[in-house]
Amino acid sequence: MARGDAGKWVARAGATGGGRSYRGQRPMKWYASLAMICLVGVALIVYSRYERQHPAPAVQPAVGAHWYQALGFDICGTVQPNLPANPNASTAPVPGIRTDGDGVIQVAPTTKKDSGNNATLGRFVATYPKLKLTTATLQIPGKTKYTNGQKCPAGSPDAGKTGQLQIKVWPSFTPPGSNNPSVFHDPNGIKLADGQLITVAFVPSGASVPKPSSITAMLTDRAGSATGTPATTAPSSATTTPTATTAPSSATTATTATTATTKPSTTATTATTKPSTGTTATTKPSTATTTTK
Repeated sequence: MARGDAGKWVARAGATGGGRSYRGQRPMKWYASLAMICLVGVALIVYSRYERQHPAPAVQPAVGAHWYQALGFDICGTVQPNLPANPNASTAPVPGIRTDGDGVIQVAPTTKKDSGNNATLGRFVATYPKLKLTTATLQIPGKTKYTNGQKCPAGSPDAGKTGQLQIKVWPSFTPPGSNNPSVFHDPNGIKLADGQLITVAFVPSGASVPKPSSITAMLTDRAGSATGTPATTAPSSATTTPTATTAPSSATTATTATTATTKPSTTATTATTKPSTGTTATTKPSTATTTTK
């Protein structure tokens, strides 16, 4: 064999993956890779099935929930009037976090934007036109804007003192939550909760911040929401009025019975009168006999 031919043979052997001894070996790495892929696939299928059968609970408030929080504002010791009802409450889409003007925030999410961890005081502020509340600024629509370091206005209980923004939150309207408030500065960090009390205040450092005055309104709204289903049974009491209409039907029956009774009595009287007429007829022949004699 020529030297050139031998070189070509070696080249062809190298291109085919080695000699006969190499090709005779089992590709264990290939089989191991296939086995690993199969195991991972089966594990993913099992996990997916488990997740489908055991879904994680939704973060509250979920879409369809209805929560209430009392909200108040205090500027330099003066409690402010309640915010009016959301000006955009009648436009679509209706804000899922809004107020009806009674000092109560209503959390009624219809989309994910207002549900779960998105249900914050910051979200309420963002959906209420012209209300501004940041970590350092407060402006109620139509009123003066207050910023940290600004002096309290003349005529207020804290006039002339330097004010700062703080948001006081009571976790619940009942103890122990009603006795353990927390102070926040960022409205986006306040997750809303049912029965929560919130007072947004611009006051001097260390000043007392009262609970919102709309607690009673919040409790009324919550009670109305809790009894919403039974309230629909009120019309059922109106359906009891047909019982009253059965009374006239009884009276009608009685009248009918009376009329029926009267008719036979009239017939009986007429029947009695006819025989008396017959008696008169038999009297006439007796008179004729007397005249003949």
